[in-house]
Amino acid sequence: MPSKVLLDGVHLDILLHRLAWQLIEKHKDFSNTLLIGLQPRGVELLDRLVALIKEQKSLPQLQSGKLDTTFFRDDFRRSEKIHAASASVMNFNIEGKSIVLIDDVLYTGRSIRAALTAIDSYGRPKNIELLVLIDRRFSRHLPIQPDYVGAQIDVLQGDKVRVKWENASKKSIVYLETENS
Repeated sequence: MPSKVLLDGVHLDILLHRLAWQLIEKHKDFSNTLLIGLQPRGVELLDRLVALIKEQKSLPQLQSGKLDTTFFRDDFRRSEKIHAASASVMNFNIEGKSIVLIDDVLYTGRSIRAALTAIDSYGRPKNIELLVLIDRRFSRHLPIQPDYVGAQIDVLQGDKVRVKWENASKKSIVYLETENS
C-alpha cells in the first residue's frame, strides 16, 4: 500500500498543544476528571497529553488510566483471529467522575462503543467525553461524535489513516495508506 503524509510532526505538535489547552480550559484542576487512553493506540496520545498538561500546570491530582476493550468488541467472537489483549490500568474509582476517553483515530465508532461498555464494569461516571486526534468523518457505523478533535480527515472507503509516533514528537506523523494509489 502506498502511503501519503497527512500531518507532519510540527502540525501534530500544534494539535497536541491545542487539545491539551482545551482540556485545561474545560476541566480546570482535573480534581474530578479522569483521562483514559484506549489500548493500544490511544495510550501514546494519552501519555503525550498528560505530559503537556503537567508541563503547563502543576496538577498533582491529574489521574490517567489505560483501558483495554478487546473482550467488549462486537467482533470479538466473529473472527478466527486470536485477539491479544493489553492490560487495563484503572487504579482509581470512576463513580461520579468526569471521564475523557482518548483514542488516536475515530473511524466507525465501534471501538468507542466497546469502551463505553467496558467502562460500565468499573462503575457509573458523572459523564463521558471523547477526545480523538483524527476524526474520519462520514464513516460511522454508530452515532458517536467526539467532543475534542485534533483534525478531521476525509478519505476514501478502504483507505487507512495511521498515526506513527516517534520518541521525539517532531518526527511523529499521521499518514494515509491507500489501496487505490
